[in-house]
Amino acid sequence: MSSFQTAVTAELPYLRRYARTLTGSQSIGDAAVRETLQAMIAAPDEIDENAPVRVELYRVFHRIWSDSSLRPIDIPGAIVGSLPRRLRKALLLTTIEGFTVDETAHILGMTESEVEDFVAQARSAIHALLSAKIMIIEDEAIIALHLKSLMVSMGNDVAAIVRTKDEAVAMAEQVEPELILADVNLADGSSGIDAVREILSNMSLPVIFITAFPEKLLTGDGSEPAYVISKPFDPDNVVATVWQALLVSREKAAMAEID
Repeated sequence: MSSFQTAVTAELPYLRRYARTLTGSQSIGDAAVRETLQAMIAAPDEIDENAPVRVELYRVFHRIWSDSSLRPIDIPGAIVGSLPRRLRKALLLTTIEGFTVDETAHILGMTESEVEDFVAQARSAIHALLSAKIMIIEDEAIIALHLKSLMVSMGNDVAAIVRTKDEAVAMAEQVEPELILADVNLADGSSGIDAVREILSNMSLPVIFITAFPEKLLTGDGSEPAYVISKPFDPDNVVATVWQALLVSREKAAMAEID
């Protein structure tokens, strides 16, 4: 097996996830992935092996997959599925799959300005649907109030602001947040990492760490958090990360209903 084929194989779980979210069906999504692989095998000369493997795989997927199959998805909570297909693809590729605007433009055969426009339209269309109950674990009052202001400006409900591990664990059980913003070093010397670990042992929800000590989280040992923002933070980065975390969480929950 060539290095290109090996790399394609490694990317298949992500393409299956994308196809499933895009179509609203694992069986239909898997059929589209099979067609993609068959096309790559049948016409290897059309594959640019010098291009990033993941970009090329998704490009071929969209070259052979018919837009006529991408109808609105009638699954409660499937936010992306309610969007027009062009907006749906651009949003999923840039937000959930993590492609850059220029990579997405290449995959979809669009201009970068078209991708940016479609993503902006998609975000505008579903912004109100992503409001959530949020808990902030932060011992510095000014930072906590700044984060609260950002969350409220997005339409979210800040259900609690806590300063220690014990307060965080108790309050999470009481308010049942849908997303947590957490610092690492807390007021009494306790750890936001320990607080989150204990909370997640009892409930499932996205967590965004906002810390001056990201190295305590990004150690390379074991599983690392999906969302880490360094202090001092860019407010736009916090808003974008919250938006992404909520979208991914809602889509996963909605798609789990069809399993």
